[in-house]
Amino acid sequence: MDVPIKDESIRLGQFLKLANLVDNGADAKAIIAEGRVTVDGEVETRRGRQLVAGNVVALAGQSATVSTGEAAEDDLPW
Repeated sequence: MDVPIKDESIRLGQFLKLANLVDNGADAKAIIAEGRVTVDGEVETRRGRQLVAGNVVALAGQSATVSTGEAAEDDLPW
């Protein structure tokens, strides 16, 4: 699924919450530290990793692609 962001970049921990892949920041921190998150197919352990449009984040068989621009109401993941 494409998840639009309003700025040019977003931190990995924030993106996981925005994409509804985790419930909160504490969950994001733990999951990232455990090496369970990949960015563009590579394991990422930095919660502050800056993501830009086109990056693909995956966790537990689910993936979300960072996109830019306005989302249509029915494109939102929540």
